[in-house]
Amino acid sequence: MVDVADKPATRRVAVATGSIRMQAETLALIESGHARKGDVLGVARIAAIQAAKKTSALIPLCHPLALTRVAVEFETAAEPAPEVRCTVRAETIGATGVEMEALTAVQIGLLTIYDMCKAVDRAMTIDGVRLLEKSGGKSGHFVAAA
Repeated sequence: MVDVADKPATRRVAVATGSIRMQAETLALIESGHARKGDVLGVARIAAIQAAKKTSALIPLCHPLALTRVAVEFETAAEPAPEVRCTVRAETIGATGVEMEALTAVQIGLLTIYDMCKAVDRAMTIDGVRLLEKSGGKSGHFVAAA
């Protein structure tokens, strides 16, 4: 692990996003709340939060962080292709950033949607997982190009 002992504790924020594309019928099932395994987006939200909290156990050399906030938002869209977009905002006050926590949470949230809907749509694809914004620390503020 990288030594962060001499770095000052600052407020760190990271926002990541990604989407899962699916058949229109799958999206309708998710939006209706009648998926066989239950509330798809509710379960995916909890999975994403748990993933953020467990990131250091999943990614070697990643520092364990005391997260102060993890917010998970899902947005559905039928056009141009049926999809669910997941956006995660992770925050901490510490000596290292929360980018990995935000990115891990997005991936696990989307994988949970896949798991809960795979019986009706095995062709779902996860796309565009990326960091949108990061602030805090020595490297300053980063905002991804549109």
